[in-house]
Amino acid sequence: MDSARRRRIFADDGRTVIVAMDHTAYFGPMAGLEHPGEILKSVVGAGADAVLTTGGIAARFGDQLGRAGLILRADGGSSQRDPQPGGLRQTLSVERALRLGADALACMGMVGFSEESASLRVLTDLVDECGRWRLPVLAEMLVKGGNGNPPTAEDISFAARVGAELGADFIKTFYTAPSDSYRVVTDTCYVPVVVLGGAKADDDRAVLQAVAEALAVGAAGVAMGRNVWQHASPAGMTRSLVALVHGGATVDEALEEISG
Repeated sequence: MDSARRRRIFADDGRTVIVAMDHTAYFGPMAGLEHPGEILKSVVGAGADAVLTTGGIAARFGDQLGRAGLILRADGGSSQRDPQPGGLRQTLSVERALRLGADALACMGMVGFSEESASLRVLTDLVDECGRWRLPVLAEMLVKGGNGNPPTAEDISFAARVGAELGADFIKTFYTAPSDSYRVVTDTCYVPVVVLGGAKADDDRAVLQAVAEALAVGAAGVAMGRNVWQHASPAGMTRSLVALVHGGATVDEALEEISG
């Protein structure tokens, strides 16, 4: 990973707090992201290391990024409104991403799904193209569990390693408890693994507990979206994540940051 761009995403401790704001490219308008410029200003002011978003948001509201790193979503497919199979594809050129000041590009890798071949092909091509510009790639590795069950730590480990082998510089993927079992993910993936935040949860303690557990077994941080910008206090939740990831806070201490 290019060292200058890495420093804009990962702090000196090798960890990162990424706020993910790329959802509306697929879901359309969503509660919490009606005014992305305001959210950007809030979470960056609260200490987020980087933001994962779209080319449109970066072009319009990039002046709110300050010193935070910029990761742009580079792939897409059919929208939620028209979910007919249209094929996964690269939707943002590397040239445009560079013009927008991107520090990395993000791309899905879907293992065990019908889209697996297409998504891994798009990821591979993106890694190759970004390599010419020394632009890092974040692979968001999603994996399907067996027999309709949620993915196990071993399933996640498999997908994360596939992303690394295809050349991704860091991985975004699920966390699953118990933490002892999750160590197989971080132990077998030789690039940094950041855990995704998932669906909106009502229990702040549970969200922060999962992040703390993942960090304890080697995760390099978190990439969280809805549990930040759909929270009553996006800045407070960001501060709590920063306290966990960079400050060594306990879950109780991190919870205090929400209202602080």
